Amino acid sequence: MSIPLLAYSPSSQNQRVTGFEVANEDTPRLYSLVDAPEASDLDELIWAAYRQVFSEHVLLQSYRQGNLESQLRNRAISVRDFIRGLAKSEVLRRLLVETNSNYRLVEVGLKRILGRSPYNKDEELAWSIRIATEGWDGFVDALVDSDEYSQNFGDNTVPYQRRRYQDRPFNLVTPRYADYWRNKLEDGRYKWGDIKNFLAMARTVQVTPLRYNSVKTDNIKIPDMSRDGSGTALASINSTASFPLR
Repeated sequence: MSIPLLAYSPSSQNQRVTGFEVANEDTPRLYSLVDAPEASDLDELIWAAYRQVFSEHVLLQSYRQGNLESQLRNRAISVRDFIRGLAKSEVLRRLLVETNSNYRLVEVGLKRILGRSPYNKDEELAWSIRIATEGWDGFVDALVDSDEYSQNFGDNTVPYQRRRYQDRPFNLVTPRYADYWRNKLEDGRYKWGDIKNFLAMARTVQVTPLRYNSVKTDNIKIPDMSRDGSGTALASINSTASFPLR
């Protein structure tokens, strides 16, 4: 028996308020299976789904989920199930789930699947308990099958950052793992916050001073370039000057 989701109060966010702004470059582009009759349109939809779920600017061949893509191209599954499959893939588990805490997974999961940030710490706590009891897969199912997902994306639309207004995209401000995991990876090595390690590192740096060669300018001859009324130079250029013209 799973623990029911704790109650939390949604706070006011841009995506919860009807907007009247004129469409601009911040307006998200919608990728829907209904609007993808051609193979090229479907390729763009699949790429948008990878970009949304994986949040990677470069998609490696090893990240591709061939079985899921084939089923989507044959209309055997919906975009909702494609998103579910990507979120549960072993690739995302290795990239995201294994390198973050439950609180971090809640933040990233809400941004990538529901297209919004967590409302508050209460929501992060509530969903982190769901992850602790049902695992990452149970958390993904709860988000994809939620009423919020259905109302905003339905079965055929790729999730997107809803009404991004005066904010950068999620994938630019949400790196793959947080500071504490980076510090864990750097355990035993130099850290910016440790002054002792900084001094030890600084002492090991070999500094070689630059040696400058003096330059004598007393032997440089400057030619007389003045001209008479006819435009002829009064003096010819010395071919043995230090800086001949070429």
